[in-house]
Amino acid sequence: MSTSKQTSDHDTIRKWAEERGGVPARVRGTGGRDDEGILRIHFPENSEDDDQFEEISWSDFFEKFDAEKLDFLYQERKADGESSTFHKFVNRE
Repeated sequence: MSTSKQTSDHDTIRKWAEERGGVPARVRGTGGRDDEGILRIHFPENSEDDDQFEEISWSDFFEKFDAEKLDFLYQERKADGESSTFHKFVNRE
């Protein structure tokens, strides 16, 4: 059985992403000069949509993450025990 966890801790999020080859990104064409737009954790090695995402710094990523009062909902392992890349951003409660 797989379970999900939820956090806003920057170190936990960064460690989870980097262990899976993930990088902080935004959806290309969203946001503007002072807005990073729609945030994503992008996994370039597993993606066919590389041109849809633009890598950003962790600093810029977390600035937007905190400003939007987001939490990171994620899964460590799939039901079969394999490492999972499942995640999504949710509003902090």
